[in-house]
Amino acid sequence: MTNPTATLLISCPDQRGLVAKFANFIYSNGGNIIHADQHTDFAAGLFLTRIEWQLEGFNLPREFIAPAFNSIAQPLGAKWEIRFSDTVPRIAIWVSRQDHCLFDLIWRQRAKEFVAEIPLIISNHSNLKVVAEQFKIDFQHIPITKDNKSEQEAQQLELLRQYKIDLVVLAKYMQIVSADFISQFPQIINIHHSFLPAFIGANPYHRAFERGVKIIGATAHYATADLDAGPIIEQDVVRVSHRDEVDDLVRKGKDLERIVLARAVRSHLQNRVLVYGNRTVVFE
Repeated sequence: MTNPTATLLISCPDQRGLVAKFANFIYSNGGNIIHADQHTDFAAGLFLTRIEWQLEGFNLPREFIAPAFNSIAQPLGAKWEIRFSDTVPRIAIWVSRQDHCLFDLIWRQRAKEFVAEIPLIISNHSNLKVVAEQFKIDFQHIPITKDNKSEQEAQQLELLRQYKIDLVVLAKYMQIVSADFISQFPQIINIHHSFLPAFIGANPYHRAFERGVKIIGATAHYATADLDAGPIIEQDVVRVSHRDEVDDLVRKGKDLERIVLARAVRSHLQNRVLVYGNRTVVFE
């Protein structure tokens, strides 16, 4: 699509007439809706919707859309965000020693599977600097210990500001991001294997193999102060059998981590994820 669009992500207490109110805002200002999706969480009493419309011919300049819509949203008790399709997000990828998710995200970005810039890679190890150099991406080595964590996270935050980063992707970054960091920069997506919480700690695939698991998988979620318990964006699984060795489980697990993380990042970049509480709605 060459013509730019605007997207509203809205959640508000469920009540009559919401679809008409939101659609009429766009219609009355000359807009053409091209995608609209909605969901009602009856248990939470919430109405959630994603509305995308063409900016060509829309009567309101971009800078006036938010205040104009807020006059409608505020009396409804709505929480909302607006995004524009021609705004190119900037991603920082954080890694440790494993490279499979890093390579996959770079390849997909270079293949234009999603629209974003990747100007920065941060790592607590220096192993993957060669990958950054190969793709001409700035690399920052920031080792973390229990004694320097606060100072190093301050440096990481400063780098995110310097590079004008919109999203951090923890692509097998094997460090815990502190609650204080997340409170200052909450736009973080993490990926991990599906064995949590049953097989925490080191060598989860070996322990899963010893347990004789029949399904392995991966989960991508937003990072929160509760470790590995943030709102889930994407998951997938694959069956394994008694014929699979540990190496097979690792290989299948890495394949899933690549795919699941890519799907989650793509959904986020396309403004398809609406977070409420510790849950998400991911609009197709």
